[in-house]
Amino acid sequence: MKRYFRRVTMGEPTVSTAEDELFGGPLRYDTGWAEHERAWLDLTMVTAIRAMPRLIGGTLRRAWVADRSALLAVGISEIGQGIAAAVSLLAVNAVMHALLGGGAPVERLNAALPALIVGAIVAVVNAGLAGWSTSRAGRLEPLVERIATTEYLAASTAVELEAIEEPEFRRLIDVAQQGAASARRMISACVAALNGTISLIATAGVLTVLHPTLLPMLLLIAAPRGWGAMRVAQERYVSVMTWVEHLRASRLIGNLLTERSAAQEVRIHAVGPFLLEKYRDMAASAEAEQTRLANGKAVTELVAAALSGLAMVGTYAVMVWLVLAGHMSLAVAGTAVIAVRSGSASLGALVMNINQLHEESLYVQDHDRFLVEAARRAIPTGGKQLPAHIDRVVLDKVTYRYPDRDAPALDGVSLTLPMGSVTAVVGENGSGKSTLMKVLAGLLLPHSGTVHWGEAELSGLDRAQVFSRVALLTQDFQRWPVTAALNIRIGRPDRAAEHEELQPSVDYAGASPVIATLPHGLRTLLARMFRGASELSGGEWQKIGLARTHWRTATCPADSVLIVDEPTSALDPEAEIAAFDRIRRLADAHRAVVLVTHRMSGVRHADTIYVLNQGRLTEHGSHDELIATDGRYAAMFRTQAAQYAPDFRAAVPHPSAPHVPDRS
Repeated sequence: MKRYFRRVTMGEPTVSTAEDELFGGPLRYDTGWAEHERAWLDLTMVTAIRAMPRLIGGTLRRAWVADRSALLAVGISEIGQGIAAAVSLLAVNAVMHALLGGGAPVERLNAALPALIVGAIVAVVNAGLAGWSTSRAGRLEPLVERIATTEYLAASTAVELEAIEEPEFRRLIDVAQQGAASARRMISACVAALNGTISLIATAGVLTVLHPTLLPMLLLIAAPRGWGAMRVAQERYVSVMTWVEHLRASRLIGNLLTERSAAQEVRIHAVGPFLLEKYRDMAASAEAEQTRLANGKAVTELVAAALSGLAMVGTYAVMVWLVLAGHMSLAVAGTAVIAVRSGSASLGALVMNINQLHEESLYVQDHDRFLVEAARRAIPTGGKQLPAHIDRVVLDKVTYRYPDRDAPALDGVSLTLPMGSVTAVVGENGSGKSTLMKVLAGLLLPHSGTVHWGEAELSGLDRAQVFSRVALLTQDFQRWPVTAALNIRIGRPDRAAEHEELQPSVDYAGASPVIATLPHGLRTLLARMFRGASELSGGEWQKIGLARTHWRTATCPADSVLIVDEPTSALDPEAEIAAFDRIRRLADAHRAVVLVTHRMSGVRHADTIYVLNQGRLTEHGSHDELIATDGRYAAMFRTQAAQYAPDFRAAVPHPSAPHVPDRS
């Protein structure tokens, strides 16, 4: 029995054999909404009551910003409902006095009639006030969510790229994402908590007026009910959180057995029967755990009901004694019974609402903490104007180190990009090529060294203007789940365009055959998960990406830089050569083109080639100059060229070929 009076805790769940073999233990989500999944267990009755002013105060501040008139309406209606509850109890007391008084039945009914009319009027008014409160709270909820969501999204898009790539800040972004929905839910929970609080105060006030002894009687009954409500809620929460770990593991297996990506191995490797057996094991564990915890919950509810019943019996015994001793009239006793039951029910509901407010407030606090951190790490607004004419972009001894790495991604790199030129940056994976492009585009600021656009130093410029002069096509460019037309136009989304205006970009990228196969042409939605939509292959998407890049560069009004990072990874050799040729043709007197790749076939015609190795610039020059130097570039070029040589495979004997002894 003692365990029912100890704090509810969540222990480690029993792990099934299947879960241990497949996952190494229980499955627990590492996502934002699971950050405070055990918040309900942190509260006790005392801490819940203490936390209520802070929780309600924070909600009211957000609602005040969203719509002051709606908030005032909610407050007035809730106070009005509290007054109505008090008047209703007094009316009941008057009716009880009239009915239990002296005189003929008709006289007693006539005496009770005014109080009955008042009670009816109060009930109608109370219903109107409740409807008014619901209406105004319903208006506040989407407003608060919209404001919080807008704050979150605006802050997310305004931070430096360095923050986005930092694991801890990414975690904060994920956690804070739940704050807007929690802020919305706090409105309804706050209204319910206010209603319960005001009703409880009104009931307590009426009982004090009827007889001072009745107030502690209310607490005597309400306290066990409040404890019971919290205890049952926490037991239920522990039950759900425990068995759901088994359930999510079995559901994961079910998804794996039916999803498209695993279908081939499920059949050829006979994975299906193996995982199905594991599914049965995990489902059985979930069922057993749910049954055990449901039984415990039933016992807890029985203990809570017994305590509340004992308190109720004791209270009624005291009331009988007061009536028999002449300290309380029978009418007051009848009213007290109604008031006590109403007050104890209000306290039970109040405890549940405070529980919800507490949990939701943790996510709102994460939201607020994110806004503060995002503001600290935001891209500065304003700065010097970027000149309309830029003759070159120069990186001078640039060094950059990612926060979670010891070695620098770039170490003293210097290069020059004249307008009208095609510059190639080559190197193995991890050599620093992509980081160099982010620095060049202004997405990352170097930790040492400088980047100059013309005569202006990057760190002092208006970064938004710098971004407007950069066009970017990367290997993992965004495949937006919108129409094909908007996937192209989104290269410069602030400029409206009809399909005819996009056609030159489509033709330039060689994407016309792709568009022709789509059921609705440029109006086709490119997202397989939606009805009527289509999906593209990797090579087809890269042509759409090239069309997007052409649209952005064609609509740039001043000198600009086009950065193309590994653009042909999904293309066949013939399409790759054609794509590189199209990209090189984008260079003109007002545009510098930068090709970033580890594939040598597309860079031999670049004006200047820079070779990166482990963040350092090791060579630079034209293709012919670097081949003559016979350094790292020449070795990389020969290695890749050898794969296409006629006798490349002849030098490598087939594993099944017989051994030929050396007769030399």
